[in-house]
Amino acid sequence: MTRFRSALAPLAIALLGLTAVPQPASAAPPKPVPSVAVQQQPAAAPACAPQVRGATVNPRLTSLFATYGNDNSSLKDWTGADGTYSLRLPSGRQLWVFSDTFLGQVNADGSRPPVVEEGGTTVFLNNSFAVERDGRLATIQGGTDDEPEAVMPPRDANHWYWAGDATLAGGVVEVTYQEYERFGPGAWDWRWHRNVVARFAPGRLTEPIGVHDLPSGNGVAWASGLLEHGGHLYVYGVEDLGSPKYMHIARVKGHSLLGDWEFLTADGTWSPDEADSARVMSGVANEYSVTKLGSGYVLITHDTTEALSPNIVAYSSCSPFGPFTGRQHVYTTPETGGNIFTYNAHAHPDVAGDGLVVSYNVNSFVNTDHYRDVTIYRPRFLDVTFG
Repeated sequence: MTRFRSALAPLAIALLGLTAVPQPASAAPPKPVPSVAVQQQPAAAPACAPQVRGATVNPRLTSLFATYGNDNSSLKDWTGADGTYSLRLPSGRQLWVFSDTFLGQVNADGSRPPVVEEGGTTVFLNNSFAVERDGRLATIQGGTDDEPEAVMPPRDANHWYWAGDATLAGGVVEVTYQEYERFGPGAWDWRWHRNVVARFAPGRLTEPIGVHDLPSGNGVAWASGLLEHGGHLYVYGVEDLGSPKYMHIARVKGHSLLGDWEFLTADGTWSPDEADSARVMSGVANEYSVTKLGSGYVLITHDTTEALSPNIVAYSSCSPFGPFTGRQHVYTTPETGGNIFTYNAHAHPDVAGDGLVVSYNVNSFVNTDHYRDVTIYRPRFLDVTFG
């Protein structure tokens, strides 16, 4: 699959701190690259901050996705993906929202066939869903089983969508997507283009019932994370300059992303003008989360203050819009090393676990690793406890 193969080298260069943007249909997230340190002298944690007590592997979710990915009862379903957002549906089912996704069979030796574009049988899509019910998963994609498509299909061959966080508004599923575009023939000739929200009926998740533009005029990819609090839906984004990456925060009154947005400014007030959106802090990844715990708020992110970091960290605040201080170490990902890297940790507060459930993604700089070992390109899950 030429598009898949060509993406991993640009991503590797981006991770090393050079400016590059991923290729279409890559098995990789938007630019998980190093950033500058958040502060020279880290500020102390606020009084409301919960303290990280520990992090352990979540055995249920880790086993759930490993078993499902290896199950060949269907040869056309999910075998690996990244992105890994989640949303509780009105029916009680759990929606898992993925970006780049492999569909197909797993060989007896734990490998997968090459992708269709390289003469194999594995399908590669830029986004998909999985639905969990009673401890069982089912894959949802667009198109048909014989001709699968992304649930959020591109408008043409030069554009594609990667998923952000999702919310429920009036019984309708709203999933954010960042659109990327190719603007020339070169290996690096593509870029983030705009933010949109796709609305899905919970009983018909194979295609959106509507797609709407979101604010996109200030170079911020929304939404790395979402948080409902105090009558507002807080929207967290990233201004990705390669090095550094900056957090931005917006909010919408009510539950739907289709409302009127206002943006956190440098003086801590809110403005309806997207151009006033301020850089809140650096050091976040392209995907991160803010979760209310007790009387405080916890920001979970991969540490982008150092190159190729295996470390997941937490910051705390007494409000959903910061300041986020008191960095704490959460977990060091054991997969990192050699060709393998990890990225984009964030929390799933609506998913039951022995603590706060956190996922992260695993990838390889070498395309053929994904064919050799299906276990690489799958989410990992943690239970993070606080005291």
